[in-house]
Amino acid sequence: FETSHFLDGFAWPDKKFRFKPDWQAYGPRGKEMPTLPDHFDVIDNATAEKPFRLVAAPARTFLNSTFTETPSSQKREVRPTAMMNPDDCKALGLADGDRVEIGNERGKTIVNVKAKAGQQKGVVVVEGIWPNRNFETGIGINAVTSADPGWPNGGAVFHDTAVWIRKAA
Repeated sequence: FETSHFLDGFAWPDKKFRFKPDWQAYGPRGKEMPTLPDHFDVIDNATAEKPFRLVAAPARTFLNSTFTETPSSQKREVRPTAMMNPDDCKALGLADGDRVEIGNERGKTIVNVKAKAGQQKGVVVVEGIWPNRNFETGIGINAVTSADPGWPNGGAVFHDTAVWIRKAA
């Protein structure tokens, strides 16, 4: 309890907490980070060209890629689907089941759309870990996600993606 609540101090000779981390010691991008705790705006922000933020979390019954291959999981999930706020769908002239192209400068793919009440406006959810072969074009949702290293020294940024959405031809 004492250790987990830092009752005996922190892992420094003087036992004090440090508000000013030495980010440069943690990687080459550290020099670009704020020296004191602050907001660090390094996400792929939505823009006029890419007005939607993508969430590509695992589908409920998939958990990880092992379960994408089980017949029961595939039956329950049906197909890769873009879930969007009904107002966003209406603004784009989309109805449930319409095919949409989702993309950005990295790539694009096609999925079916589903209006979902309660979905945050400006956010599209494509529950993932579907193999590429399950997408109409053979190109999965990872085509639009970044492989850039996170700050300060690597890490995943694939949950940080801005995209455009349009009705597929």
